[in-house]
Amino acid sequence: MKKVLMVFVGAYLILGVSLCAAGTQNIQIFSADNSKGVINAKSIEKAFNASGDIFVDVNNDMNSIFSKRYGKVHHKNYNLAIFSNSKLVLKLMDKYPSIGLITPLSMSIYEDGAKKSINISTLSLAGMARITKIPVTNVDLIAYAKSVDAVLHKALPNGKYLSVGHNLKTSKPLTTEFAIEFELEDDVSYSDLKDEFKEEFESELAPVGFLVPKSYKLEHKGYDFFDTYSIIRFNAIYPVSKNHPDAGAYAPFSLVIYKKKDEESAHIGFPSVENWISDLDITDKKTIQAVRETHDMIKGILEELTE
Repeated sequence: MKKVLMVFVGAYLILGVSLCAAGTQNIQIFSADNSKGVINAKSIEKAFNASGDIFVDVNNDMNSIFSKRYGKVHHKNYNLAIFSNSKLVLKLMDKYPSIGLITPLSMSIYEDGAKKSINISTLSLAGMARITKIPVTNVDLIAYAKSVDAVLHKALPNGKYLSVGHNLKTSKPLTTEFAIEFELEDDVSYSDLKDEFKEEFESELAPVGFLVPKSYKLEHKGYDFFDTYSIIRFNAIYPVSKNHPDAGAYAPFSLVIYKKKDEESAHIGFPSVENWISDLDITDKKTIQAVRETHDMIKGILEELTE
């Protein structure tokens, strides 16, 4: 039995290496011909949900939003969606609370009118490992990437991964993190204090243009609480998506707040916009300004609330 288990684990490690070798880029774009127009964002969502492992929670038609807000759209069709594999997230939480930084995962679904192709951009195994600092050889992270790969092939039959010429190097932090101590009082739990914090946090988001498409409360025996947010700001994704439609691999972005039962402090974190800039090769100064402004707004709110 032990020998069989070693073979099984070894196969997963080989798979992890092959997934990385297939695309060492942090973002992957899966593409298929759609000249007959039979594939769309809804059919892709249906394929994800039918997998039994990965579920799409939100799938928004961004062109509808962009046309109303800005009077112009950049692509024939453009959707942003969020999804997760809850079973694997809970397993990864055993050792790596950083999985919350990419819970939920996000994707963009977009069509190239000229080439008549439909594309889905997501984080690759390398990208998932890079943000979370979970080893790329971790069996559960490999299984997560494999489950995404499997459903992409079901959603886009005869699809293939495109060659992505991204990845500017950066020496700046890839995550932004905070710690806060909640002081317990009579008849008040850590969860109660966290909810008070979240209520104050949410009240600060809307006035500066942020929306929360979805939030999650994950139950795990090792934590007093573990919550994540999916957050988006249209004034950031709209200019970025013009030349970088695959930005949906990072937008909406995830923010995690958690407290381990064996620790005094609660932790808050989210992926820094340096991931956007480096992985998408963003060089336009106005676009960089828009995403850094978005990052600084969230950072400023959290700095004030954690003082």
